[in-house]
Amino acid sequence: MNDMVLQKLESGLLTITMNRPERKNALNPEMVAGLVEAARRAADDPEVRAVLFKGAGGSFCVGGDVKSMAAGRAPLPFEVKMANLRRGMEVSRILHQMPKPVVAQLDGAAAGAGLSMALSCDLRVASESCKITTAFAKVGFSGDYGGTYFLTQLLGSARARELYLMSPVLTAKEAHAIGMVTKVVPDAEIDAAAHELALSLAQGPSIALGFIKRNINNAEHLALEDCFDGEAIHHTRCSDTEDHKEAAKAFVEKRKPSFRGA
Repeated sequence: MNDMVLQKLESGLLTITMNRPERKNALNPEMVAGLVEAARRAADDPEVRAVLFKGAGGSFCVGGDVKSMAAGRAPLPFEVKMANLRRGMEVSRILHQMPKPVVAQLDGAAAGAGLSMALSCDLRVASESCKITTAFAKVGFSGDYGGTYFLTQLLGSARARELYLMSPVLTAKEAHAIGMVTKVVPDAEIDAAAHELALSLAQGPSIALGFIKRNINNAEHLALEDCFDGEAIHHTRCSDTEDHKEAAKAFVEKRKPSFRGA
């Protein structure tokens, strides 16, 4: 297993940890390959019901390893560089599209491609001291890993232009105020808060949560009637699940349901 990307599956929750703490989890080719592998495992493994995506050493991810980029290695042809980048960007697509909820734990810094990957997740829990920035313009790049797409969908094009063209560094509370971050907690509580939220999703009605995620993704590009059709199909399928039957029974019995993801 790639030691730059750690994976731990427990109680239906797969924790994916970027593990280059000495570089604040900056992305290099080995880490990117490990992230794509872990994301595919999360999507395909029926034992995985939710994902917690985090970084080791008190930082999420500062983006690409700019120091390595500037090391003067022999230049690759345009087509090879583009293919390599596009292959790595699959991690964002998989996290965004897979029918399982994904929580990003943001502490330290989330910048550049690191922020892009965080934006591909469903929910983001940030520590109070976390710094958040697109960063690309400051290093002469236009953006990658889906950040322009996710930020535009999340906040609208006017705010996305501001955050990409001007590249301000936001505090966690500022990011929360504009809707980039789901929740902000004290630094000492970030591990527990992010894990608790992700675990609650892993113990939820997995089929229904997957369809909820698909409905919202559909709303990003489908017409209203098509979204109506999707909701009707998914709602009807949920009505035949054991989780729905358990929820209905628990409602009548005035107790908390116990979901099995079936």
